Amino acid sequence: VQLAESGGGLVQPGGSLRLSCVASGFTFSRYGMNWYRQVPGKEREPVAGISSLGGTTNYADSVKGRFTISRDNAKNTVYLQMNSLKPEDTAVYYCRGYNLWGQGTQVTVAS
Repeated sequence: VQLAESGGGLVQPGGSLRLSCVASGFTFSRYGMNWYRQVPGKEREPVAGISSLGGTTNYADSVKGRFTISRDNAKNTVYLQMNSLKPEDTAVYYCRGYNLWGQGTQVTVAS
């Protein structure tokens, strides 16, 4: 039973990245999923969430209009498309669902 993120990296301001989180060991389509992020010295904060069938999404004010959460239940995968990235988006990004956390993937926005 686990969540595994991928897709992080170094990107210039204004650039884009797509994070993926693959779930295994539970019935993915029954659970809402969320993305969080954390910078050193600060608490982990919610970024975006999506309902079990994808019909409802929500976003932190800081990412509205720039980030899009989606899911493919056939692939047991949740995505976070991040556009117009800013240096303040630099963080370790985690997915969460079924009371599990992934291991995190580093996103660094810098020129």
